Amino acid sequence: MNDPFTNKVRAAAIAGWWALLIAVAFLFVQWLVYLHIAHHGPSACMLSLWGPGVDWPFIQKVWFWMVGVFKLCTWLLALIVVWLTLWARQLRKQSGNP
Repeated sequence: MNDPFTNKVRAAAIAGWWALLIAVAFLFVQWLVYLHIAHHGPSACMLSLWGPGVDWPFIQKVWFWMVGVFKLCTWLLALIVVWLTLWARQLRKQSGNP
């Protein structure tokens, strides 16, 4: 294989690992924010941002679904990043570089 292509696949794998790290950090931060809000209860300002007639159980349901979808996307990203990493390793072995 040509060396520039191998370098691009490796760079994509590295960028993917950084994106995965940022996604996991974002999930951790939103979990901490959720724990804080769940413990103290939602403020009137937060409820007013959602609009009139919105209550706390509705916000919890939307939050749950958004986090679930984000976690599914993060798992898909993890699978792609692992595949890219393994592919970059195979390309590097085939080109003769250690």
